[in-house]
Amino acid sequence: MSLRNAAYIAGAFEHPTRLAPDISTPQLHAECAAGALADAGLSLQDVDGYFCATDAPGFGPISMIDYLGLDVRHADSTEMGGCTYIAHVAHAAQAIAAGKCKVALITLAGRPRSESVMRFRPGAPEQDFEQWVGLTNHTSYGMCAVRHMHEFGTTSDQLAWIKVAASHHAQHNENAMLPKVVTVEEVLESPMIADPLHRLDCCVTTDGGGALVVVAPEIAKSLSRPLVALRGAGEATKGPSGGLGLDLTVSAAARSGPAAFAEAGVRPADIKYASVYDSFTITVLIQLEDLGFCAKGGGGKFVADGNLISGTGKLPFNTDGGGLCSNHPMFRGGITKVIEAVRQLRGEAHPAVQVPNCDLAVATGIGGSLGARHGAATVILERQS
Repeated sequence: MSLRNAAYIAGAFEHPTRLAPDISTPQLHAECAAGALADAGLSLQDVDGYFCATDAPGFGPISMIDYLGLDVRHADSTEMGGCTYIAHVAHAAQAIAAGKCKVALITLAGRPRSESVMRFRPGAPEQDFEQWVGLTNHTSYGMCAVRHMHEFGTTSDQLAWIKVAASHHAQHNENAMLPKVVTVEEVLESPMIADPLHRLDCCVTTDGGGALVVVAPEIAKSLSRPLVALRGAGEATKGPSGGLGLDLTVSAAARSGPAAFAEAGVRPADIKYASVYDSFTITVLIQLEDLGFCAKGGGGKFVADGNLISGTGKLPFNTDGGGLCSNHPMFRGGITKVIEAVRQLRGEAHPAVQVPNCDLAVATGIGGSLGARHGAATVILERQS
């Protein structure tokens, strides 16, 4: 079943807070839901499908459905880490196409900055083998960066350009956690976290959240909002498979991306704007290669010299500042990737970073650990008249 034009994103909302010591996680979910529904011109009474992940408190969708006072016919609590909420857009479209619901509400919220809690792969099969040697998300991604440098000659300067581009965009985002423009030199001079990744190669940790409203075509066309259609989607997983699949320079996006482009019937060259999950700078570089924006090994040259900066670069990316500078709520930055893509397609991004004639965008993400088992989700979104 093709998802092309099967559903539309009618509402999108990103919570403005980056620190919420006095707001509960359920309340953050509720405020994000209210914001997205207001953006769509709908209400809680219109919602008949609800989507969340393990960031939702209590019994996941059951608890939040009750808290929000929803009456739904369909619920989904798929968990894929950072790319979860990109996958949820496709899952909502699938449910709508199958007649399971017509108005799907997707919410994410969390308080990791206030709670100072790191919830990373609890109970994963590899945990007992990795935890005692100190393997963390940072060291895992550091290994990927080292391997990419070894195989392709990628440099720390080139990785730093990804952060520089994000900071150029974040300066125009009044809610960005790190709005200051930085230079390549400042990235390289920041403390080393997991060689070769410096502190400024790493994403921020924030409280907050976001929400999306995905609706059936007939509902979208009845609303007074710009039409943003799901044109294609792909999901994939990748793991070391006992060492047989241990290629640290390739992500699962090498499968999710081509699947999404094939369903959409477009090529990477057709994309006007890219929202790319940016837990670390190396995460962006590898995904850009895997999605076909450049050849494998060519990511360093592709991202260097400002080529990701809106207005001057080849491929504007993460024009809100992304997870590197603006917002990375509950260790699942995927929802903000979709939200900013919607803003760009509607022409509602900040004027300083708005991509001219933006009619086709990709939102893509990684969930799990790039150097170990992980998932990927990619969606192609289109502005329609």
